[in-house]
Amino acid sequence: MTKTQKQNLDNVVRYTLLTIWLLIVLFPLFWMVATSFKPDKDWLAWPPVYWSEEPTMSNYNNVWGGAMEHTETQYAQSIQKPFTALKNSTIISFISTFLSVSFGAFIAYGVSRYKVLSETRMFQLLMLRMVPPIVLVGPLSLYYTTIGLIDSLTGLIAIYFITTLPYAVWMTKSFIDEVPIELEQAAEIMGANRWTIITEVVFPVIRSGLLATFLFILILTWSEYLVAFILSKTDAVTLPVELAKYEGSSEGRVYGRQAALSVGITIPLIIVGITIRKHLARGFSFGMIRK
Repeated sequence: MTKTQKQNLDNVVRYTLLTIWLLIVLFPLFWMVATSFKPDKDWLAWPPVYWSEEPTMSNYNNVWGGAMEHTETQYAQSIQKPFTALKNSTIISFISTFLSVSFGAFIAYGVSRYKVLSETRMFQLLMLRMVPPIVLVGPLSLYYTTIGLIDSLTGLIAIYFITTLPYAVWMTKSFIDEVPIELEQAAEIMGANRWTIITEVVFPVIRSGLLATFLFILILTWSEYLVAFILSKTDAVTLPVELAKYEGSSEGRVYGRQAALSVGITIPLIIVGITIRKHLARGFSFGMIRK
């Protein structure tokens, strides 16, 4: 076998494996979208109905429009409030992520340039994220009840900010390490103070990394369920908690409506990803600047 033939074979194998993996990744998304358009008789049909012959918008009308739907099984008008949950998730996720990335970036700069935290302390910081959430939410719910933060947006923003801060510090530090110190020295020679150097030299250079970190943490907070479930009741319900309510004593097992809500949960993240897509490949590569 010649070298060219071997390269062609490697390419065929590589792209075949990538195509198979792509289909595996995309199939749950396809199934979610397809189920959202199925009438109730197709939800549990056997053999499975991959795409309904009678697609309907009734699931979307019921979930997002509050329309009355009497299906052939046991379901009626939805009693859930997806728009309230959407508002709560948007406020909580974006504010907590912004705070986490902002504080994490400054801490990461101190760690990278001034070693304000040793390697041991950095690993201890990361270990905060490794603690199982169920260990924390019990005592935390009692504490939140005492200080009046239970079932509040502020309470969830605070806990998400604290728990995602280690990721923000670690990810941002890796980007700052790639910035040549000579850039900062040149700015300092030109009379820039430390604040100006950080905000107008370092941060613009690692903009792609900051956006990648922002999206990563946003996905974590947007999809978090356990903490939101225990620390919220009615006023601070988020989308993952709202989604779980479509399979229970109040709603039954309404898979079509779950899928319709899931589509609504996924779309905002897709929009954010598309908006900053040009920065993601560069940011997730962990190497914007070569010394």
